[in-house]
Amino acid sequence: MLEVAIILPTLNERDNLAPLLLRIENALGPTGWEVIVVDDNSPDGTADAARALAMSDNRVRAIQRFGRRGLASAAIEGMCATAAPFVAVMDADHQHDPALLPQMLAALRENACDIAVASRFVAGGNADGLSSATREKGSRLANRLARKVTGIELTDPMSGYFLTRSDAVRAAAPRLSGIGFKILLDLLATSNPPLRVKEFPLQFAERRAGESKLDNAVAFEFLVGLYDRSLGRFVPSRFALFGTVGALGVAVHMTVLTLLYRVSGEGFALATVIATFAAMSFNFWLNNFLTYRDQRLRGAVAIARGWLGFCLTCAVGALANVATATLLQGRGFHWVLAALAGIVIGSVWNYALSSRFVWGKY
Repeated sequence: MLEVAIILPTLNERDNLAPLLLRIENALGPTGWEVIVVDDNSPDGTADAARALAMSDNRVRAIQRFGRRGLASAAIEGMCATAAPFVAVMDADHQHDPALLPQMLAALRENACDIAVASRFVAGGNADGLSSATREKGSRLANRLARKVTGIELTDPMSGYFLTRSDAVRAAAPRLSGIGFKILLDLLATSNPPLRVKEFPLQFAERRAGESKLDNAVAFEFLVGLYDRSLGRFVPSRFALFGTVGALGVAVHMTVLTLLYRVSGEGFALATVIATFAAMSFNFWLNNFLTYRDQRLRGAVAIARGWLGFCLTCAVGALANVATATLLQGRGFHWVLAALAGIVIGSVWNYALSSRFVWGKY
């Protein structure tokens, strides 16, 4: 009888799947479990590899996602796609040891906890698999911040390896944001009453194959997750991110405008046009890297097409920006106030259409 589902959110993990399946079988035995691979349309063919495994092993299922990315949302989809009473989430890169699964499952069966968490920092665990001392320090800092948000004392609230009851996940799913790369943080912060947690020491291993997907944007994405759990109910996270990028774009706009208009002596209208397109290009790059990380455009062709689309969809906003700023400056308004007014007018249009037509998600 099916008892536990192991959810593997994947991106470019093709070569890791088959060996991990063997390790899970060694840990849990031949029956009573299934593996659900939730793949974000990996270019390396991870979804095809998962389907090939499923053809010969009915314990394996594959979900291939198009047009959306993100570990947290992938984990939610996988956890809600199983009939198993218990569900685990773990990485497919072999840094999480499947040998812990029987102990974690036993704790849930015995009602010793509501969620079992594999911890790198509890006594007996280690974080040797982290790629650098800087990443280990960053992980510990993230854990301290996460504890403040969740209100739960854990040694490793940023763990990506845990096991819980499926019905608890389904009950919490409508309130989960799906933002960020650590679904555990979302679950702990959302649950009311707080979940009872038991930690298990994890020997965090090195990645078996492939390359880590962590980059500088992931650290920012963690902060977005903290924001979403604390303030997201007042101002949606994506809108807040877009606004933050826009504020940085204002700084770029004003810097370019100052250099051209006040330093180089260019006419105000021409200087405003150039400053607007400089800020627009900056905003596209940073929004692609941060705000729409889950929809990020990759590759020279996609980025060039995206930049062009961003410019076109923002063209009306840019025209409104330039027209408003020029009109106000010509009527005696201070040039700084005129420029800021133009930026405000153009920003609403920029957000609405770029969200829909550049990154395809409004």
